[in-house]
Amino acid sequence: MNRPDGHRIGLAQGTALLTGAVLGPGVLALPHLAAAAAGPSAVVAWAVLLGLGAPVALTFAALGARHPDAGGVATFAARAFGPRAALAAGFCFYGAVPVGVLAGAMIGGDHVAAAAGLGRPASAGVAVALLIAAFAANHGGLRLSGRIQLVLVAVLTALLVAATLASAPHVRAGNFTPFAPHGPLGVAHAAGVLFFAFAGWEAASHLSADFTDPRRLLPRATVLTLAVVGVLYLGLAVTVTGVLGDRAATSPVPLALLLEDGIGGAARPVTGGAALVLSFVAMNTYVAGGARLGAALARDGALPAVLARGSAPGQVPRRSLAVLAVPTAALSLAVLPTGVGLGPLMRVTAACLAAVTVIGMASATRLLTGRGRALARVGAVFTGVVLLSCGLYLAVPAVLAATALRRRIRENPAPDPAPRPAPEAVPGCGRVS
Repeated sequence: MNRPDGHRIGLAQGTALLTGAVLGPGVLALPHLAAAAAGPSAVVAWAVLLGLGAPVALTFAALGARHPDAGGVATFAARAFGPRAALAAGFCFYGAVPVGVLAGAMIGGDHVAAAAGLGRPASAGVAVALLIAAFAANHGGLRLSGRIQLVLVAVLTALLVAATLASAPHVRAGNFTPFAPHGPLGVAHAAGVLFFAFAGWEAASHLSADFTDPRRLLPRATVLTLAVVGVLYLGLAVTVTGVLGDRAATSPVPLALLLEDGIGGAARPVTGGAALVLSFVAMNTYVAGGARLGAALARDGALPAVLARGSAPGQVPRRSLAVLAVPTAALSLAVLPTGVGLGPLMRVTAACLAAVTVIGMASATRLLTGRGRALARVGAVFTGVVLLSCGLYLAVPAVLAATALRRRIRENPAPDPAPRPAPEAVPGCGRVS
């Protein structure tokens, strides 16, 4: 029997899980990709995405507080539009998890190998070790993975703040000219890839039912996460451009160069350690969310019923976790030996998560009222624009959604075990309609 692991998420661990999902390893690679696309004007893309990402975060907090369930966006979509929309959202997220966690593992592996002066085999080995660690931590339940996450996020935040402060004296105004060498289109392209850095709220929505008090703690954890991520992202975006100049667009490891300018010879081991922590905390949250989503989809009739075990709050969905490990391992075997770059993996992940977020925001426009609905509309427009910027990579979520819509749903799915709270308002987020 799958008994609860006896652990529910409090404010500190909830904030750590959300921060890990949103911050993640993208902070290591995305400054380079954004600078290559837009030059110094990538700072504008960072700021705009941060400002427009706040309504998305607050909307997911409002939805999760009212409808705490392992199904996350799939649950919201089911209540707003019915089971077919839930399937589309669920399959897009479930399909994104193996790609996204592999991309995170590869970022960590590349940075550790670069810090140690090792080659691609070592990078692939570190990536595999990170994948194993993330799945093993989640197999132990939230008691284990949540505590690990809390410690690592605290260390990580301190490290990134220290790196920004140490590098700030080296910022040069000349590195911001020409400001927009690729014009507005460059900023748009940078925004498309940077969405990877602002995704994560949809992953955390699958953990909402595991909070001890979702209605009170989930919105608070979201606000704290927004504050932490906003300070770190904007600080790094400005210092990477102001300190590195053209090197930000040409080096795949801008954080390592930033640390070298700030702390000298100790930069390499510090960068390697930061890469491990950043990769693990994001992978940990996405694996947790994906496993819970799989169990919820099985509970609701979209996946084989045998995978529904562990779908209740406080339980560990080990069967769903094991199934999720299979495509992750297969994709790793296909990608790691071939030297496929991070760009395609990150853009596929961004496209899938943008599609999920659009569905979540659309659901919120029907489930929330007042300021909550207004925030959801802003979030829907924002993520819709980001979704369109994904270009040809939209084919991936389109195929996943089409596959989902062709599936037959069992006529008598298991009942929803998550409590349905009364429709009191969360301050600033409107009421449930």
